[in-house]
Amino acid sequence: MSEPLFPTAADTASLERGAALAPRFDANGLVAAIAQHADTGEVLMLAWMNAEALKLTVDTGQAHYFSRSRNALWKKGETSGQLQDVVELRVDCDQDAVLMKVRPRGDGGACHVGFRSCFYRVVVQDGSLEERP
Repeated sequence: MSEPLFPTAADTASLERGAALAPRFDANGLVAAIAQHADTGEVLMLAWMNAEALKLTVDTGQAHYFSRSRNALWKKGETSGQLQDVVELRVDCDQDAVLMKVRPRGDGGACHVGFRSCFYRVVVQDGSLEERP
């Protein structure tokens, strides 16, 4: 069995106030990862990270994710050119989600559908969706 990439927090105080990055991965070995534009604050995307993706992100300064649909690790922008340079990486209070402030490269987008942000649709009053870039 291989050595874990991150430590496990000894207790709640260590998890919530300690200095060690000790992410709490879910039953599938994942944490939610939000990418936010470092300059504008715009939320670009929500994806998932396993331990390997998080470690690669920390080590390289480039956003890496885990695709649940493909069951595979992926480096954001490797094929699209929309690389994400990580300016700052934060964890939430119980370390089960990460927030990355990124500077996107390429066309500046993040969405595989072609929009700048993956959150390009608004739920309108009748409950339907309306595109609003």
